[in-house]
Amino acid sequence: MGRNRWQDGWLHRPDQTEPAVPALENVHGETKLLQGLGIAAAAEATTLLLLVGVAVPLKHLGDWPAAVQVLGPIHGLAFVAYLWLVLQSLGAGLLSRGEAARLALSAFVPVAGYLAARSLGRRTAGQPSRRQRR
Repeated sequence: MGRNRWQDGWLHRPDQTEPAVPALENVHGETKLLQGLGIAAAAEATTLLLLVGVAVPLKHLGDWPAAVQVLGPIHGLAFVAYLWLVLQSLGAGLLSRGEAARLALSAFVPVAGYLAARSLGRRTAGQPSRRQRR
């Protein structure tokens, strides 16, 4: 009970801790994360469109609930993965809070995920976004 937790090494003094989010070493890592975010945005948008445009009508109009039972969890996984990548990009300093909020909200609008993927693709290619061109 009298042990010093600081000396045991399992606690770090506040002045000796590493940053919570490691800094990215190179631009390639940033590009790779943003490319993954663009892919996740397109995948999330695709699963949402399939769920809303195919599976739900099949359930209600075709009396075939298996489509929702299959596509629902697939879309849920794509949605969580997309939001996780948005948060990782925000934590790494690649996105502002406003950009992260727009990307997160785009997950709720069926076609907006494709627009987000297009915007992220332009950003990774070094092309100015629509907002920067104005």
